[in-house]
Amino acid sequence: MSRIEAARCPDVVVAQIDPRKLRKKQTVNVSISGCQPAPEGYSPTLKWQQQQVANFSAVRQSLNKHRNHWQSQHLDSNVTMPKPEDEEGWKKFCLGERIYSEIDTQSDDESLGVDYIKVGFPPLLSIVSRMNQATVTTVLEYLIGWFGEKKFTPELGRWLYALLACLEKPLLPEAHSLIRQLARRCSEVRVLEENKNEEQISALNLIICLVSRYFDQRDLADEPS
Repeated sequence: MSRIEAARCPDVVVAQIDPRKLRKKQTVNVSISGCQPAPEGYSPTLKWQQQQVANFSAVRQSLNKHRNHWQSQHLDSNVTMPKPEDEEGWKKFCLGERIYSEIDTQSDDESLGVDYIKVGFPPLLSIVSRMNQATVTTVLEYLIGWFGEKKFTPELGRWLYALLACLEKPLLPEAHSLIRQLARRCSEVRVLEENKNEEQISALNLIICLVSRYFDQRDLADEPS
């Protein structure tokens, strides 16, 4: 891949969502068994959902296209990926020790730069490109298990999005079951969101949308390369 292509390809998997476009009169509920409907006024429009699916599909295709390039990039010296079976190690790696240990205090000296051990490593393409399908599914299971008992955070959201983007089709039965479980949990948290934080609800809506409209309602054949 040329330098220009490399420069155009972002080095972290992120979702671009605008919560201001969320609150519309139109209501489009997803059809996943066990999913709770969105709070009144917070259902995403069909157009919003279609845009998120299109963005997600583009992210997946870019990831697949540039996977070899990112696999060849050296990881920084401070990045040590846990072994697949190290559940607690992956939770700390993705979420950071602050969230893992449920510590709310900020760093004593922010001038020292970002401490990824404390705040968690972002889903860099150089990291997720090294994860095979078994590891992707395993880490997804770890994080969904965590989410079943803990609150939703931006750190969790970015990793869930990245891991969903890494899932290859056709989905394995266990992966399909996992993501449906994830959507149901997102719908539960969305209903319980007391302050109706629009960014939070947008992130939850995004995951539910992708599970229902990208993975559940599309042909499970492999995507074109």
